[in-house]
Amino acid sequence: MSIEARAVSHPDGFRKAAPGSGFGWFSILRLGLVQAALGAIVVLTNSTLNRVMIVELGLAAIIPGLLVGVHYGVQISRPLWGHRSDTGGSRTIWILIGLALLAFAGTLASATTLIFTQSQTLGLIVAFIAYVLIGIGIGASGTSLLALIATRTAPERRATAATITWMMMILGIIVTSITTGIALEPYSHLRLVEVTAATGAVAFCIAWLAVLGIERKPAVTPVSTATAPPGRFSDSLREVWRDGEARLFTLFIAMSMLAYSTQDLILEPFAGLLFGMTPGQSTQLSGIQHAGVFAGMAVVGLGGFFFSRRVPDLPRLFIVTGCIGSAAALALLCLAATVAPHWPLSPHIFVLGFANGMFAVAAIGTMMQLATLGRTGNAGMRMGVWGAAQAIAFGLGGLLGSVALDTGRVITGNDGSAFGMVFALEALLFLASTIVALRIGRRPMPSVMSRSGPSSIQAAE
Repeated sequence: MSIEARAVSHPDGFRKAAPGSGFGWFSILRLGLVQAALGAIVVLTNSTLNRVMIVELGLAAIIPGLLVGVHYGVQISRPLWGHRSDTGGSRTIWILIGLALLAFAGTLASATTLIFTQSQTLGLIVAFIAYVLIGIGIGASGTSLLALIATRTAPERRATAATITWMMMILGIIVTSITTGIALEPYSHLRLVEVTAATGAVAFCIAWLAVLGIERKPAVTPVSTATAPPGRFSDSLREVWRDGEARLFTLFIAMSMLAYSTQDLILEPFAGLLFGMTPGQSTQLSGIQHAGVFAGMAVVGLGGFFFSRRVPDLPRLFIVTGCIGSAAALALLCLAATVAPHWPLSPHIFVLGFANGMFAVAAIGTMMQLATLGRTGNAGMRMGVWGAAQAIAFGLGGLLGSVALDTGRVITGNDGSAFGMVFALEALLFLASTIVALRIGRRPMPSVMSRSGPSSIQAAE
């Protein structure tokens, strides 16, 4: 059943959703807790467990690397989970199912540390299954969560909503890293399993309380869109791919996230080889970069909160600024590679993180805007397609960076030149992403309240 929300006139000739339609800030904060819960579980599998496999178990570094790649690869199934959330009558059900599976799979992955001590073959089999389930859990819960925010948050709040939820995810990662780090002392494989299981249980309970009854709020989408129910999976996917705007945004996500993730595995080696930093110092450098990401996200959130109604094109402005800033910071890292160690590396990396955070969270806000522009109510499918593109890019990014670095070292025989080649490649990818971003949103976007005339906002329940 659907009802039409009453529209309230806006001084600039726009119309906006009536007060009370869609999610308020408290509801957005609640969904931020769900994102924090996701981050809390994933950080243990993507960082702590990786280190245990390499250091305590003495496995080749490629094993945890491939396992992480498996969970990214599995997330190509995100369109399927997005379609299920479109047609299943409730997105919160899929959020909770995905989180429950993620909590179980994370515990199973940590349990492989005990299995590896008995049999490496059995350990690899169980770890592979666990990481496949981790990918499915992330895909089901993360895609449904984004679709829920997109369809039930007023357009002028979406950029800030994206910022809040992602900043809370980072906060969840920080809190989990600190508390589990304390709880893991003195370390044993059994203690790791216990801590992982407890973390998953707490995260699931927090998420369950956060989403309890939250879908009672009506959806907020333009009248001109989402008027028909989504069809079969193949029909819904075909509709998304026939949409030129959706295809263009998919290309942008793939290119920009590939550029973003390529630096992940080479920044710390760069700091160690060329600047003589110890492992502790390079880890602190990674923390500085994440602080920059956090600050960049905060600027986008504050900008959206104060200026979204006055500057309708603000998300794209932040995307372009962030991409150009990232390209410039990476180009300067090429120069840093030639004069190392005589370069202010820490502030430079903070600036790089700031630009990364700005473009990334603005892209997520734009994703939420574009998700509601389909001819049918298939926001979950659209989120799934873009989430799959992001996951593939992240899975390839680390591999591309490592391969490009090794290739550069073989060709040039010089570490500085090799790192410079990789950073230059990333800079070019960001510049290409900027060109694509400038073409996004050129057609009128109903959900961003076009100046072409008054519009109304539909609340579909």
